[in-house]
Amino acid sequence: MQLEGIHHITAITGDARRNLDFYTRVLGLRLAAKTVNQDDPSVYHLFYADELGRPGAELTFFEYPGAIPGRPGAGMVHRIVWRVGAPEALDFWQERLNALEAPATRSDEGSLLFADPEGLAHELVAVTDVDDEPLAAEHPEIPQEHALQGFHAVRAYSAVPQRSAPVLEQVLHATPSADGTSWELRGARRGGSIHLDPPPAEPGRQSGSSVHHVAWGTTQADHPRWQERLAQAGVPNSGVIDRHYFHSIYFREPSGVLFEIADDGPGFTVDVPLEELGSKVILPPQLERHRAEIEARLTSLPDPRAARVG
Repeated sequence: MQLEGIHHITAITGDARRNLDFYTRVLGLRLAAKTVNQDDPSVYHLFYADELGRPGAELTFFEYPGAIPGRPGAGMVHRIVWRVGAPEALDFWQERLNALEAPATRSDEGSLLFADPEGLAHELVAVTDVDDEPLAAEHPEIPQEHALQGFHAVRAYSAVPQRSAPVLEQVLHATPSADGTSWELRGARRGGSIHLDPPPAEPGRQSGSSVHHVAWGTTQADHPRWQERLAQAGVPNSGVIDRHYFHSIYFREPSGVLFEIADDGPGFTVDVPLEELGSKVILPPQLERHRAEIEARLTSLPDPRAARVG
């Protein structure tokens, strides 16, 4: 029983309109779902993903309008790492991001570093040595060979990375790197990693631009078995929560990063056909009767694909 890399990453935004523009127009992701935070239905939960809205490329945001800037610290993810298919894609993205006023620079290792308008840090790496299916969206200004292909890793802060090792290795079956500061979680279809870096002196603050949690993927069949495994290992967790679009188990790993294990179905097409993903607000059944009240509170957002055609 192995986890299938990163299922989704959830962060916080204080400005849904600007957030939507950056992730769809600039990065070329598809708005796969406009829904709400099921634990706080007064705020959006926006999902950006590949063309089919699949796990492995889902970057999601809770909108808390006007949220002050956050600050990553110990126990928090501080950078999201995406895959592209070749070094030439990094050249394309460096030119595109700089032209669109999202300054991008090369790291010492040759990857591309940039941030979204609120300061959430991203990294693009050219990955040519894995057979994972590319998870790309369609955008008229971004050639498919250069499109983002889904998540490669997250980087988080930890004062003592080895505290996380027992849960990562013995419970989640992650494979450690030689230096003991990163772990890969790889299943039959896909893999992803978490890197633990020394934290800054200043404590973190979760707010706008902060990553809230990182979810690791599994199948519907294996999902309840992961809850059993966590319980047997004495890891406090939420138990299985039905999110309608998938099922979730939440827990904190020993460095403090909030983890989720999420399964692969049924997905957003349980509510709307594939061609309509992101075009309207979708709600789980228990919230449907409150639709008018919920929509009245949400920020008005366009359908970016309809706007593009117009």
